[in-house]
Amino acid sequence: MKPSTSGAGRPFLGIGVLVLSSWALSGLDASGKWVMGAGVSLLMLCWVRYVVHLFLVLGLVLPARGAKVLRTKRPAAQITRGGVMLLATLSFFTTLRYLPQAEATAINFLAPLIMLAVAPWVLKEPARLSRWLAAGVGFLGVLIIIRPDAGLHPLGTVFGLLTACLFATQFIATRRLAAEDPFTTLVWSGAVGSVLLTIALPFVWPTIRPMLAALDAWQWLILLSTGFWGALGHLLQIQAYRYAPASMLAPFLYLQIVSAATLGWLIWGQFPDPLTWLGIAVICASGVTIALVEWRGRKPA
Repeated sequence: MKPSTSGAGRPFLGIGVLVLSSWALSGLDASGKWVMGAGVSLLMLCWVRYVVHLFLVLGLVLPARGAKVLRTKRPAAQITRGGVMLLATLSFFTTLRYLPQAEATAINFLAPLIMLAVAPWVLKEPARLSRWLAAGVGFLGVLIIIRPDAGLHPLGTVFGLLTACLFATQFIATRRLAAEDPFTTLVWSGAVGSVLLTIALPFVWPTIRPMLAALDAWQWLILLSTGFWGALGHLLQIQAYRYAPASMLAPFLYLQIVSAATLGWLIWGQFPDPLTWLGIAVICASGVTIALVEWRGRKPA
């Protein structure tokens, strides 16, 4: 867990670790979707996901970094980001309740494009036509995916678009915390969600208790694994950015659609049709293109 001293000089290793993180995060999504199908409530799923995630991260980070990793210079910003992340998690798992995993993941890819499009106003970054064009093309790809004859649940589509906006807000909040230790932000994100969900849990406990009593050992294992996959995915992401620059890794984030589509096909037999793949390709192409444009623009600096 020591900070890298290589100056992000191992790009191929960084790409490999990032791909592993995408599989871990898709494992989180698939596990959550599966246990909701088994009757686990949204609130209980998110509580387990956050609490297990928090304890795993603390168990790994505290021995290596010490208690100083818990200290933040911007607690209000950390709490805000953690709250937005919790809302995004609740919204995305609701999306997964109604939509196939590949389509839900693809709609999420709109989030970084939204963030870049609004950056001139919320982050005071220079306005760039390329960013607005990329966002527009990405939204066109989403429209292809959620077209009326795609057979997607309308409520799932609405929550999918809401999730993309929430994730964009989360990315903006993360940029505002760029000076913080990423492990500090990771711990605070888990802590904020865990505390808020723990406060809410007693109010719904009478309805949750019989549901938990009905779960068998296998279902409990899958439920607990959501925290493991979430912690592993985020820890691998942090490590990937220690090996390679963010601008170089950005295009490879879109490989998560491969893991999402594969798990959706293996577990539920859900595989995107050709038109949906076209929409996914449009979103990915716009994201990769703007990532390359941003990288070339920053390269001389």
